[in-house]
Amino acid sequence: MTSGVVRAAYSARAAEYTSLFGAISSTHPADRELVLSWAQGLSGKVLDAGCGPGQWTAFLHSDGVDVQGVDLVPEFIETAKQFCPDAQFSVGSLERLPTPDHSLAGIFAWYSLIHTPPAGITRVLNEFARCLKPGGSLLLGFFAGPAGESFPHAVTPAYFWSLEEMSGRLQEAGFT
Repeated sequence: MTSGVVRAAYSARAAEYTSLFGAISSTHPADRELVLSWAQGLSGKVLDAGCGPGQWTAFLHSDGVDVQGVDLVPEFIETAKQFCPDAQFSVGSLERLPTPDHSLAGIFAWYSLIHTPPAGITRVLNEFARCLKPGGSLLLGFFAGPAGESFPHAVTPAYFWSLEEMSGRLQEAGFT
C-alpha cells in the first residue's frame, strides 16, 4: 500500500472519519490513561506521528505536553489546526519526518502504521529511531494478529503484527 493510496483513501473520507473518531471521547478510557502515563514520563518534545484530525495531539497538549502532529492527509491537518490551534501540525510522511535527528523525547504512533505493508515497516521504524533522542520513547499502537497478514479495514487495507514480529522489527531498528 503506497502512501499515495492511503492519503487518497483517507482524504476521501476525512469528514466521516473525523465525525466518528475525531474526538478524544471516542477513545477508550484505558487508552487515554495509558497514553497520559507514558507522556508524563517524558521530558521534551513529543511527535504524534499519524495524528489524523488531532484528537490525541490536543489531548496531550491539554495536559501540558510539548506535542506536535504530522499526518499524510491535508484535510486532517486542517481540522487539527482548528481543533488545537496552539499546537504545531504539518503534512508529512512517516518515512520522512520533518524532524531533526535525535530531537524528540517521544513518538506517539497510535495505529498510524496499520496501513504500512511489511516491506515498508522497517523504513518507518528506522525513521522513528533517527528522530528520537538517546533514551527516547516510542508508544506504538497496532492490531495484533498473524504478522504481516492484511485484513479489510473501513478505509483501506491494513496489516496485523504479532507482538514477537513487531518486537523483532523494533530491535532491528535499534529500540530496546
